[in-house]
Amino acid sequence: MKLLFRRVMLLLVRLYGFTGTQKDAKQPQTPPTAPRILLIRPDHLGDMVLTTPVLDALKKHIPQAHITMMVGPWSSEVVARHPAIDRLLLCQFPGFQRAPQKLLTPYIMLFSLARQLRRNNYDIAINLRPDFWWGAALLYLARIPRRVGYALAPGTPFLTHAVPFHAPALATVSNLRLASAALATVGQPPLAEPYTPAQYPLAFTPTRDEYAEVQQRLHKESIAEDTPIVVIHPGTGGAVKLWRNKAWAHCTNALPTLLTTPAQVRIILTGSTNERPMLEEIARCMTIPPLMLTDLTVGQLAAVLGRACLVLGVDNGPLHLAVAQGTPTVQIFGPTDPHVFGPWGNPEQHIVITSTHRCSTCPAIPCGRLDFRPTELPQHPCVRLVSEQEVEAAITKLMRKC
Repeated sequence: MKLLFRRVMLLLVRLYGFTGTQKDAKQPQTPPTAPRILLIRPDHLGDMVLTTPVLDALKKHIPQAHITMMVGPWSSEVVARHPAIDRLLLCQFPGFQRAPQKLLTPYIMLFSLARQLRRNNYDIAINLRPDFWWGAALLYLARIPRRVGYALAPGTPFLTHAVPFHAPALATVSNLRLASAALATVGQPPLAEPYTPAQYPLAFTPTRDEYAEVQQRLHKESIAEDTPIVVIHPGTGGAVKLWRNKAWAHCTNALPTLLTTPAQVRIILTGSTNERPMLEEIARCMTIPPLMLTDLTVGQLAAVLGRACLVLGVDNGPLHLAVAQGTPTVQIFGPTDPHVFGPWGNPEQHIVITSTHRCSTCPAIPCGRLDFRPTELPQHPCVRLVSEQEVEAAITKLMRKC
């Protein structure tokens, strides 16, 4: 029933927007020399970090372009300070608020926001999330003449330039391909290939104040500048991606024996305020009390991750933030595909451990599903079945550089 309702509403969207887009199509569309570009990315922290190479790439290609980015308030801090962005728009994107919503809410928002965007006279818009039909429909109703995105149903009819989607591809590569296609619509040369982290690095730099605040906090905890630090960020947005708390504690208890220097390693557990109970459970099983930080801004968290010699975690946003700081990472994956959401950095600095334990009711691993109810989680233990020995072996390999 819900799918049928969406089909009817999308048909109404196409019919409503048809007259306006046809009228605009009759007007000459000369490629602008200083295009007004709109980027849409509704996702949370990790996906937003993986998008940052696109911003630098577009600005370097067209320095005179005016770039607006529309993001959710839950990830705005990642790009708010980026020098390539001229204007930042916040949107409570439907489906990304991690909260229930009424059936008509997405469509009411769609028409209202499209009217607002129409006043800005954008020349190009890029729908950066591959399967985000709502974003494609928004650009269509906003009558932006060049609308670039991936050719995935049901959003394809709303695009003027639908790029074939070849999966799996790392999220950053997918973003760069769209940016390259968008450049072609205004007569610009494509982005140089191959797309590599060295040529298109992640970008998020803490401020001097954020570095200073973190340094002061570590000093209060008697953590000297030459003390090796290992950060563990065990939390994530989907409960099915969590590892075992006792397993994290087991690995941290083994850390001192893995160091190549006589200095004592300090452990920092990071997470949100809501994740504090999980961190406390891990800490209770540790032989050396860790420092727990659950009140950090994104910039302060990045400064902590940059101070570490190693960051451990599951598939989550802070691990991508650590990669952006050039810090080595060990990342545990299960239902999500590391070929899409894995680290965008020097492969010698990052080890991905993928679970090989397919859950009995899942067709394959990775299955790509995260929306399990709490009662379903016991039947989906793929991440929890990753052994401590696998993680310790990865830690040993990377800790040699500490």
